[in-house]
Amino acid sequence: MADRPIQKTMAASDWALLTILSVVWGGSFLFVGVAVRELPPLTIVALRVGMAALALRVVLRIMGVSFPRERSIWLAFLGMGILNNAIPFTLIVWGQSHIASGLASILNATTPLFTVIVAHYLTVDERLTGRRLAGVIVGFLGVAVMIGGAAMHALNADIPAQLAVLGAALSYAFASIFGRRFKTMGIPPMATAAGQVTASSAILLPLALLIDQPWTLAMPSTGAILSLAGLALVSTAFAYILYFRLLARAGATNVGLVTFLIPVSAILFGVLLLGETLEPRHLAGMALIGAGLVLIDGRLVSAVNGLFSAKRPAPHGNG
Repeated sequence: MADRPIQKTMAASDWALLTILSVVWGGSFLFVGVAVRELPPLTIVALRVGMAALALRVVLRIMGVSFPRERSIWLAFLGMGILNNAIPFTLIVWGQSHIASGLASILNATTPLFTVIVAHYLTVDERLTGRRLAGVIVGFLGVAVMIGGAAMHALNADIPAQLAVLGAALSYAFASIFGRRFKTMGIPPMATAAGQVTASSAILLPLALLIDQPWTLAMPSTGAILSLAGLALVSTAFAYILYFRLLARAGATNVGLVTFLIPVSAILFGVLLLGETLEPRHLAGMALIGAGLVLIDGRLVSAVNGLFSAKRPAPHGNG
């Protein structure tokens, strides 16, 4: 069967996948928040990708899906692991050790902006349009409003740390473009997800052993272990299956929109599970994010334009 072309407008099923992905990745903030109390960040990241790799390899074996062995494919897995895990995870962990998580979330929400620009120059089917750029900017403003003015006031804080998080967002943008090749290689999303986290594990596990020396740490609590399991199995293994499926269907620009929805999911998790308060700025930010996504999708805008065009009287000819 021929490859399905990249969609400029996402179908309802694609929006559903994007929403589920944002919930799964938004939940990672809860898991990390518990685990980081007892384990160093690099160890958490290494265990996250290592456990996800093991889980996905087991699932592939149970399903009877053959795992690619070609050198060219493994080089691609390595490139994706570096761009989508090793570089951004490390930069974000280091950046968040110097700046507040709210500011880091705003900076991370520049991922769609970087993605539309990178996709414009590196692809032929995801060109930048004025409406799409406007939607990205409105969505970014929504994230900034939702997270609040205190984070914005921190923009004069540690500049290298802010640049690190921006570098992570740029790396995610390049990863989305790079990851499109797995569709043309004929590799299913589950195998791609397994290959990426396996390659990431080969990079991050030795670093964690060298730097954190986890054998010297105290045994983590049951809560921390369960949080690590949730982070690895739900927010990484399952999430990357959805990510690569959506990337193959809807393209890099559309999949990058998940960074607008992740803060929404994280805040709603906090309200529902941690008893936090939903403030007016949260609702205003969510409304702006929704408006940005409507602009990016384009169908409602086109329908409204068509409605007004239909009501406009046709010009009369002379004579």
